[in-house]
Amino acid sequence: MFTGIIETVGRVAAVNPVGAGVRLRIESPFSGELRVDESVSVSGACQTVVAQDSRAFEVIAIEETLAKTTLGSLKVGSAVNLERAMQLGGRLDGHLVQGHVDATGTVERVKALETSWLCTVAFDPRYRSFVIPVGSICLDGISLTVARLDDAALTVAIIPHTWENTTVSQWQPGSSVNMEFDMVGKYVVGFLENREQGDVGGMTPEWLRKQGF
Repeated sequence: MFTGIIETVGRVAAVNPVGAGVRLRIESPFSGELRVDESVSVSGACQTVVAQDSRAFEVIAIEETLAKTTLGSLKVGSAVNLERAMQLGGRLDGHLVQGHVDATGTVERVKALETSWLCTVAFDPRYRSFVIPVGSICLDGISLTVARLDDAALTVAIIPHTWENTTVSQWQPGSSVNMEFDMVGKYVVGFLENREQGDVGGMTPEWLRKQGF
């Protein structure tokens, strides 16, 4: 589990095919603090550390990851947003992020304002019910707030700190970004859809009363 608060921007040092997947070596300042089997968010995709040293760590992106994220397009020298797993009991400065990318979106527009930037990202309309105005959205691992929402696009406002300390400054029209929609929203939508179909997994008004609700 992550928060969407990026710790650092890493650099891809090596990309090696492993069957239908790829093994990525990523340089980062905290590589020496990692351990094998630890989870790291790589531009929003939760990956497991399979090797590490003081300079870099390695992960293997499998077929499912490559099909749903932008990790398959990474090359040597590519910049990636990095965040280690959150610690229970710590501050939750962003929002709850699983590192399970739902889809990729396409940057439509990057507009510079006096003290911030507005970035508009187009996405598949079938995910529209997971997004609400001023709700949370995770783009390339970054916890952001939806400033504007259309049928198939959302706009986020970027503060200078985020612009300077993540890969957002590299976004341009046509860039692909990993998208993870708010976890709570997805559960709510899923429950309501199941209720409409008459399948709520045994959760009925009578069951709720027995549980003390």
